[in-house]
Amino acid sequence: MNTSPVAASKARSFSTVFLIEMWERFGYYGMQALIIYYMVQRLGFSDTRANLTWSAAAALVYVAPAIGGWIGDKVLGTRRTMLIGAVVLAVGYALMVVPSEDVSFLFLALGVIVVGNGLFKANAGNLVRKIYEGDDSRIDSAFTMYYMAVNLGSMFSMLLTPWIKDYVNEHYGNELGWHVAFAVCCVGLAVGLANYFVMRQTMRHIGSEPDHHPLHWGKLGLVALGGGVTVIGAAYVLDHAGVARAFVYLAGLIVAGIFAYLIAAGKRHERPGLAAAVILTVQTMFFFIFYQQMSTSLNLFALRNVDWSFSVFGMHLWDWSPAQFQAFNPIWIFILSPALAWFYTKAGRSGKDLPIAAKFALGFAAVAAGFFIYGVADHFTTEPGKTSSWIMVWGYGAAALGELLVSGLGLAMVARYVPARMGGFLMGAYYVASGISMYLGGFVANFASVPEELTDPVLTMPIYTNLFLKLGMAGVACTVVALACLPVMRRLTAAHHAQASSTAQG
Repeated sequence: MNTSPVAASKARSFSTVFLIEMWERFGYYGMQALIIYYMVQRLGFSDTRANLTWSAAAALVYVAPAIGGWIGDKVLGTRRTMLIGAVVLAVGYALMVVPSEDVSFLFLALGVIVVGNGLFKANAGNLVRKIYEGDDSRIDSAFTMYYMAVNLGSMFSMLLTPWIKDYVNEHYGNELGWHVAFAVCCVGLAVGLANYFVMRQTMRHIGSEPDHHPLHWGKLGLVALGGGVTVIGAAYVLDHAGVARAFVYLAGLIVAGIFAYLIAAGKRHERPGLAAAVILTVQTMFFFIFYQQMSTSLNLFALRNVDWSFSVFGMHLWDWSPAQFQAFNPIWIFILSPALAWFYTKAGRSGKDLPIAAKFALGFAAVAAGFFIYGVADHFTTEPGKTSSWIMVWGYGAAALGELLVSGLGLAMVARYVPARMGGFLMGAYYVASGISMYLGGFVANFASVPEELTDPVLTMPIYTNLFLKLGMAGVACTVVALACLPVMRRLTAAHHAQASSTAQG
């Protein structure tokens, strides 16, 4: 079968973005695998403080692309801003290599990571949209494969960084393992940048308008100044829980106001698509409350109430570090992504593809199933208070399917329904909405906070399983709501396509 030159060119461009995204996520998720444990075990944080601190940091990491997307679209260029973001992220991880127990220094490093992610994340996704603009079936497939890049990088780093931490701590002491593991995250960004440099010719024609002009050094200076101020502001927010809470709520009001204004002020043919994007964005916000449990409540559950050994029919296979259990999420996504991408492309060609709103509903059902699996963990114990490691395998499997159907298509949803002239900014607004949910997810995780004096796993087990069963019921409720929205979404989608066709013909 012959491949057209245009398709081959798009594939090469996509591969370049795919690889730098993979290495960027290698760094981020390698850090995420350890950060809660680092706060609790190394810095002495309580569960409540660690959950809320990391959730606030995750919220800022997701909020920042709203500004980064605008900088990419209008100021420095989408491609250029993504690369600058990767450099800043490498600096942030390098700061975490410094063996310090100073909490303020940690917050400063996280602030740098927030700025780097803000410059990188929205622009990387927007480049994928620009590569496949106008091809709905290919956009779904491309973003599913792009999402696989995220999880390919995170899979390796979530397996590697906990092992490095344990190995170095055991053999060299002084708790140096934490910081050596963070160094690996920095190296991942360096590899990603080197890889992009080698493949940069494939991206010369992809980008926003500023990418096609020489770099404006004055604008770069202003962005650098704003980034420095943001680092200090983010560190302050992380150190003050009340400020963090107020910031997240304000961000929610701003996002609501932005969508309301754009729908009201947008052109007539743009409004149905924007309304559809709002509905799906709200559904995505609920998903990320569930998602945030992986790095908070589920992570601590793996530490205290999961048997770390894997056995089949009584035969011992291997042992894992508790932080490595998070890697089951990207492992499952890596397994499922190609099959879903193939299905989307095949169904699109035959005209039988499910609407994106229906995929969201199925995703919530899968998420609910995952939390019900965790919720019955106390019925599958290998010793008092310790559940089988296979509970985590199958729970993460169901959750990963849900993630691919909701979060994995969230960026494709923006690409499909949002006008190109608003793409970068609204992709950033999508991340803000996700960030708000990350913080709310920290609040939910605190319903399973374990008092420091409570160390008996028999007593901690029901604290976690009660939360997981409630989250399973919440997932069922989200499924019902998503199904109820299907008729409205069908009308909005039909109006969006009709208006788009009419505009194209005109």
